[in-house]
Amino acid sequence: MKKKIYLFSILIIIGLGTIGYLGYQNYLLKKNKISLENKLSLTKEELSKTQADFASTKKELETVIDSLEQELAKTEAERADFEQKYNQEKERMDFLASQIEGIQNTAKTLEKLSQTDPELLKKYSKVYFLNENYVPESFIKIPTRYTFDPQRDYLVYSKIWPFLSEMLVAAENNGINLRIISAYRSFGTQSELKSSYLMIFGTGANKFSADQGYSEHQLGTTLDFTTAEIGASFPIFDKTTAYQWLLNNAYKYGFVLSYPEGNQYYQFEPWHWRFVGRALATKLHEEGKNFYDLDQREIDQYLISFFD
Repeated sequence: MKKKIYLFSILIIIGLGTIGYLGYQNYLLKKNKISLENKLSLTKEELSKTQADFASTKKELETVIDSLEQELAKTEAERADFEQKYNQEKERMDFLASQIEGIQNTAKTLEKLSQTDPELLKKYSKVYFLNENYVPESFIKIPTRYTFDPQRDYLVYSKIWPFLSEMLVAAENNGINLRIISAYRSFGTQSELKSSYLMIFGTGANKFSADQGYSEHQLGTTLDFTTAEIGASFPIFDKTTAYQWLLNNAYKYGFVLSYPEGNQYYQFEPWHWRFVGRALATKLHEEGKNFYDLDQREIDQYLISFFD
């Protein structure tokens, strides 16, 4: 009996402990619930406040963005206007610069032309007359290594010597022994030469010799070539390799054949070459034309590049 009472008492104690424990846990749950509800309430308030602040900030930002967009549009319009004015001003300045450059180039051209003897490109063979007082402004004596007679002085207009010298050296480097048998001849010398030819050949001299004032040799830019091999027999110059070399290369140095086969002025003179400048000589070579085929006005356009 006592044993039963003891067990029952234990059960009652256990039951009361369990009830107390469960009650305490229930209390804690309620307390935690209240705490969580309070925190949730606070969180909702904070969230609501944050949303309100966000809405206010968003509105302010939208206002700022609208203002910035307006400023940007204004700035872009101003930039476009400035760019247009800049381009207009640049075009104006470029035009003025081109005008100034054109004036400067014209001035340089006129200065260059004023320093270039216009007689140098005239068509003299029975066309233009070169008066008895004409003499090139300066001469240079051709070195005897390039002349037919070392005892004579062969003169050439000094400004064409660089071109002639370059051609003679190039020919020499190609095994061509060019020799100059005639160069500058004055008005008086040409007169004497023509008189002697008339005495020997009569009117037949007119086929190969110019009257005084009509000779290209008076310009100091014209030469008669031969070779060391044929010497004074230069009329057969067209049979030499030197002649073929000149046909293929003389234009590179500004020289042209004045009287090719079929010309209307004199008989074929393969030895007679005149300096007309690289530009004009190249044009004539490329187009297969003769100097005297061109109109004088067209020829005069090359005076500016005569010494280029």
